[in-house]
Amino acid sequence: MKITKYVPALYIFLLMLPIYWLVSMSFKTTNEILGGFSLFPQVWTLENYRVIFTDPTWYWGYINSILYVSINTVISLSVALPAAYAFSRFRFTGDKHLFFWLLTNRMAPPAVFALPFFQLYSAVGLFDTHLAVALAHCLFNIPLSVWILEGFMSGVPKELDETAYVDGYSFPKFFFKIFLPNIKAGIGVAAFFCFMFSWVELLLAKTLTAVDAKPIAAIMTKTASSSGYELGLLAAAGCLTIIPGAFVIYFVRNYIAKGFALGRV
Repeated sequence: MKITKYVPALYIFLLMLPIYWLVSMSFKTTNEILGGFSLFPQVWTLENYRVIFTDPTWYWGYINSILYVSINTVISLSVALPAAYAFSRFRFTGDKHLFFWLLTNRMAPPAVFALPFFQLYSAVGLFDTHLAVALAHCLFNIPLSVWILEGFMSGVPKELDETAYVDGYSFPKFFFKIFLPNIKAGIGVAAFFCFMFSWVELLLAKTLTAVDAKPIAAIMTKTASSSGYELGLLAAAGCLTIIPGAFVIYFVRNYIAKGFALGRV
């Protein structure tokens, strides 16, 4: 029993160790990183962060990533909410087969769709735009959102819908003012997973962009120079990529807890 109480602390330590190491590396030069093992930077430097905040290629990479991730989250939830409501409230021919087909799209690896998306977007003029990446990620995030939200919506009694109609509510008014507040936890969970998948996905984001909408993850793969990879710069960029996800987790943390307890997650 005395040993088991230290298990959570050990787990947190092992979880935070790579993050600490990444932060420590971000304040080192590449020569120091390659020169030997040290728990702390021998010579602290902000040069890696200065490069990121002064070089347009780097900071626009972050802006591009945030833009297409936000667009994708909004589109995915806007489509998934009415679709999940239909699956939770109505029964129609082939509904279970359609629901399963949606989930099979989420199971497919992104590499399967990289070439078709590339050719399609090149033909219609969407290549190298934020919308191109956002729409591509919808193929994976909409099925996941529908699956999550349908579980929450099925937990809301149908009598709520009937009572609202008897009271004279139109469907849009009922849906936005009464129904959605009852599934806030589900919306928070779905938004979290949409954001995180789109934020960390690299293959489609790199394939469907070239210059104008290049994401930070793709830029991080191009830090090689004549002397090798700029490890300090990579570490600083990695630290900054953690921040948006941390903010999202902070704002939806209560909804995520409820989601794991009540929803399909």
